[in-house]
Amino acid sequence: MNQWFLYLIRTARGSLYTGITTDVQRRLTEHEAGGGRGARSLRGKGPLTLAYHARVGDRVMASRLEWQVKRWPRIRKEALIAGQIELPSVQTNEIT
Repeated sequence: MNQWFLYLIRTARGSLYTGITTDVQRRLTEHEAGGGRGARSLRGKGPLTLAYHARVGDRVMASRLEWQVKRWPRIRKEALIAGQIELPSVQTNEIT
């Protein structure tokens, strides 16, 4: 079973992009390359920096967390990056 990660990438203008992957460095490289494998919303917005990543379990849990974090306001995402809050636990239904 693959281990999945949730990650946040910061663009040159400070925007945050949230995604999931099994290989954070490979995914960042794909986004930076700006080709067909990177997210369309990140093309031309570099340089990109990895702001945050965390191991989150399997694909189902990663997808649920990604959906939730994408709905968070920027201030909450920044608190996550700064280590002031932690990701909710999918297993205990803490997603809010």
